[in-house]
Amino acid sequence: MTEETKVQYAKPIPLKTIDNAPYWDAADQHELNLQKCTDCGHYAHPPGPACAHCGSENVVWENQGSSIEGTVYSYVVSYRPFLPGFEEDLPLVIAVVELAHIPEVKIIANILNATPDQVDIGTSVKMVWEKINDERAIPQWELA
Repeated sequence: MTEETKVQYAKPIPLKTIDNAPYWDAADQHELNLQKCTDCGHYAHPPGPACAHCGSENVVWENQGSSIEGTVYSYVVSYRPFLPGFEEDLPLVIAVVELAHIPEVKIIANILNATPDQVDIGTSVKMVWEKINDERAIPQWELA
């Protein structure tokens, strides 16, 4: 008989709400789902109950697939943990990434497996999904 040890995820787990459930459901399948307004055509990220551009409640979800690329629009390097569980990840590169195929959409996430000196404005990155438990995966970035 073997004994299985399960390690608990120590970082905060994003809360799934009525407004963002389609985003997280897709992320759990390692895909990106974005909210789009059917009235003005703007994407809304992070998602909400209405379009942040025109206020319309006529929003739909568009699946963008699993091959997502972008460039670093802005970033910060954290040398101290802002939340519990990130102590082992320091220094942590937190980036705002402009999507290659939809430049109006910017997604904030960590750049994994990179040192601060490898990242700059304009650095090419690709989305990866970090599986944090049996039910949740979080979109992150890696150098392209």
